Amino acid sequence: MSPRMGLTRMKVVDTAGEMADHKGIEYVTIANLAKELEIRPPSLYNHIKGLNELRTEMAVQGLNGLYSEMKSGAEGKEGDDSIQSLGASYLNYARKHPGLYEAALLAPDPRDEEVQNAGNQIVNLSLEELKYLKLSPENALHAVRGLRSLFHGFASLEHKGGFGLDLSVEESLRRMIGAFLSGMRV
Repeated sequence: MSPRMGLTRMKVVDTAGEMADHKGIEYVTIANLAKELEIRPPSLYNHIKGLNELRTEMAVQGLNGLYSEMKSGAEGKEGDDSIQSLGASYLNYARKHPGLYEAALLAPDPRDEEVQNAGNQIVNLSLEELKYLKLSPENALHAVRGLRSLFHGFASLEHKGGFGLDLSVEESLRRMIGAFLSGMRV
């Protein structure tokens, strides 16, 4: 294998993300990534410090992608419709990018500043979209946690094949979000 000219850190991270999406996060190793990029494993260290740094970069990329998908989904919508769109967008991202989505949940150091900043974008977007419920700041944060749990649980169950009935998955999600929002109004 000869070194590839023009290889950048971004290309390394993007390739790792594509590998994770197609083959699973556990497939992303230094050896497999180097093989995919047609370089020798030591050459990767010109771009990343190691697997932990790569996984952190993938987590940031996953969180940023999830945020972008959710933000786009909620644009131009208000009230319950915006929250329904957040949920549908969340599920859509997890479907399109299962590896990056998983990487976002498995950051080697969740206290990493970049990981926190990327995650905070999603929290802030959710808080903004929930303002119409006029919740106290504490209750709004509880609501964000609840929505995240609902969205993640739903996406995980679907990914693992947990919804085998011949019934609309989207309708189930819509009803769950509606029930959650009704509960927040009590």
